[in-house]
Amino acid sequence: MGILSRFRDVMRANIGAMLEGAKEPAAAVDQYMKQIQLDLGQIRAESASLLAAEGRARRALEECDAEIRKLQRYAEKAAESGDDEGALKFLQRKATQAEERKKRQAAYEEAAGQTAKLAQMQEKLTADVNELEARRATLKGKLAEAEAQQRRNAATSERSAFRELEEKADLALNEALALAELRGGSRKDDLDELMAQLERDTQAAKEAQVASEDGNQASGQSESGPVSPEEELAAMKGKLNKES
Repeated sequence: MGILSRFRDVMRANIGAMLEGAKEPAAAVDQYMKQIQLDLGQIRAESASLLAAEGRARRALEECDAEIRKLQRYAEKAAESGDDEGALKFLQRKATQAEERKKRQAAYEEAAGQTAKLAQMQEKLTADVNELEARRATLKGKLAEAEAQQRRNAATSERSAFRELEEKADLALNEALALAELRGGSRKDDLDELMAQLERDTQAAKEAQVASEDGNQASGQSESGPVSPEEELAAMKGKLNKES
């Protein structure tokens, strides 16, 4: 029977239900489209032969009807002329032809039914093609929008990554400059100032100590306490001896 053997499956096929369960709708659309195109090609190939078969069945039925009408007229004329035997023979042939007509009518109805089914299938598949084309266009639009959004997301991500990298670079540069300033300029100046102050403090302490010792000697005291006149005299002689 060719394509007609799949009549029920084709007519029951639901494009929407098929695509809902598809993991990859775009690939499913292409697959269904290819199958439908193959089915439509087979329909076109079988249409000519089925239409020819329907035409032959119709003509055979029409010929049978014409034969029956002819036999009916012959029987009536024979009866009018008083030829009952002849009339009976025509009626018997008519009855035989009537049985043949039943067969030819059944053959014609079958052929006509096949061509009708083929037309229904073609109409259904054409509608499916239109639906698939619309869904394909919708899917292409969605895919194009998704790709555009991905490009926008990538551009945003790149800008964000660049800003983050730029911020890290600025932070690293600032840290390096601060460290260089600490190690090079200000830090060195601070250390020099501290060393100078330390030297000044040390010198001042020495001078204070010398002044204290001179004062003690002038007052006749030592770190161990007051001295006797004899001890002070001995000290004065010793100093004079050193100076001479």
